[in-house]
Amino acid sequence: MALPILFWLQTSMPDGGLSLAFQPALLWRGEGWSGLFTSMFIHGDWAHVAMNAIAVFAFGPPVARLMMGPRGVVGFLTFYIVTGLAGAVGYALVHADSYEALGGASAAVFGLMGGAFRLLGRRDGTLRPLNDRRFLLMSAVIMAVNLGAGLIGLAPGAVGARVAWEAHAFGFVAGALLIGPWVRLFGSRPTSFDSPADLRDPSA
Repeated sequence: MALPILFWLQTSMPDGGLSLAFQPALLWRGEGWSGLFTSMFIHGDWAHVAMNAIAVFAFGPPVARLMMGPRGVVGFLTFYIVTGLAGAVGYALVHADSYEALGGASAAVFGLMGGAFRLLGRRDGTLRPLNDRRFLLMSAVIMAVNLGAGLIGLAPGAVGARVAWEAHAFGFVAGALLIGPWVRLFGSRPTSFDSPADLRDPSA
């Protein structure tokens, strides 16, 4: 898995990877833009890495199967990065004056989760509409768990650290919204859904 390897490399850095973290307040000062990208490849400890690696293993394959072949690999990696960036930017909007260092792949993982939830029970690769009852129920459950983890701090690898639940939420929403257009752009085989450019979704 790439995440454990990246964390192993991170541990050999003089500052433990802190220079790669994202600080929202720096962004609004015109600094630290690279942290938006690099922060999703660093983690706090092995428990943090393991949690995200397991989540990628669980929610990545359903999304990856929609984007097969070399073009699909590019699409999948870009989807992962874009949803991770959406999470970081969303967190920066909520905590514009924070200098607290943010790191971890969780926002991108939640992006994969948002995309995968649109596929619940759909073996033919079609997406559930955004107003689908099953999608909304599962989304509400995972967001409640996410909020609880953030407010109470019940998350592996989060001892003594803030859980950026807002970044997770923004990443999830980005994944749920972007999966349709993304498959249109990067899907290597025809699918039976049609998601127009304005992000509206087809009827069930």
